[in-house]
Amino acid sequence: MKYCVAFSLVFGSVTIGDRSNAVDGISPYETFGGDTIRCVINTGNENYGRNGFRTGFNYELLKEFGEHVGAEVEISLADNHCDYADSLLSGAVDIMVLPDTCGHFGKDFIFSRKIDNAVWAVNSEDIAKIKEVNTWIATYTESDEYRATWAKYHRTVNPLTRFDRGMISSKISPYDKLIKEYAGRLGWDWRMLAAVIYQESKFSINTVSHRGATGLMQVMPSTAEYYGISDLLNPEENIKAGTMHLARLQKMYGDEDMTDLERFKFVLASYNAGEGRIADCRNLAAARNLDANKWDDILKVIPSMREDATLQETYLKFGKFNGTETMNYVENILNIYSAFCEICPA
Repeated sequence: MKYCVAFSLVFGSVTIGDRSNAVDGISPYETFGGDTIRCVINTGNENYGRNGFRTGFNYELLKEFGEHVGAEVEISLADNHCDYADSLLSGAVDIMVLPDTCGHFGKDFIFSRKIDNAVWAVNSEDIAKIKEVNTWIATYTESDEYRATWAKYHRTVNPLTRFDRGMISSKISPYDKLIKEYAGRLGWDWRMLAAVIYQESKFSINTVSHRGATGLMQVMPSTAEYYGISDLLNPEENIKAGTMHLARLQKMYGDEDMTDLERFKFVLASYNAGEGRIADCRNLAAARNLDANKWDDILKVIPSMREDATLQETYLKFGKFNGTETMNYVENILNIYSAFCEICPA
């Protein structure tokens, strides 16, 4: 990680009057009200780490803070190629979330009270801002709302570990409420959509693939743009974009003579590999007198799509296709869904 900070409590004392105002939802400093607060989260990657989902947790806290002070909050993930020290100094970034571990930015920056395993850094000249942050942290962390938010991100254990232990739970992830809402729009069992998200990101909003797929449902920026979605770090926006794409794929296969389970497999395969690739697979299967509407028959032709000789067959528009990832993807999600049904009975 490029920047680390040692825990530093600066301007951490909060008066009784300040706390009272914060409880009443009144900012005693009013340094952020009406502005857009530009934030960067640099807490590293985590998938069921011992510190919980630190990125998702701090994302939600920053949104809560913005609501408290009456400001819009723009949040992005740290980019290793950017110098956030300069960004904080110039004012391009207002708050940077960092782990409370070794190292230090230097005298140009001041740090908030510790909030769980992180601190929020601001420009050392913004004393009023750090006081406002600390006032809110001091009060919010004593509230029932904070305890519920903390539990949502820290008491969620790997659901497959839960399955191995024979555990039963009413929860699968920190995002169950959103998953249930958007699964309903698809007409899916919510645990099915949860299985897709688990396969894609293990419920970590800061997951980014080498191809640029982002967030909970690993949505490509071009796909998000197609559906009018711009903020893929936002859990709801990400799930919205992913489920809009799934809905389009589901509609595409709607008129095919398939069982619901077969249709689900083809939707999953298309979400992973692209509908064009899967159309090639189906065309090749049909040309070889196999059933293009049965996933098991598609599995029979995929290995040959890795061979140069297959390129000579004119009904392949997208060239060679390894397909191993897609084959495993569909199988994994079906297995995860089965496990989720055991963990979280309807």
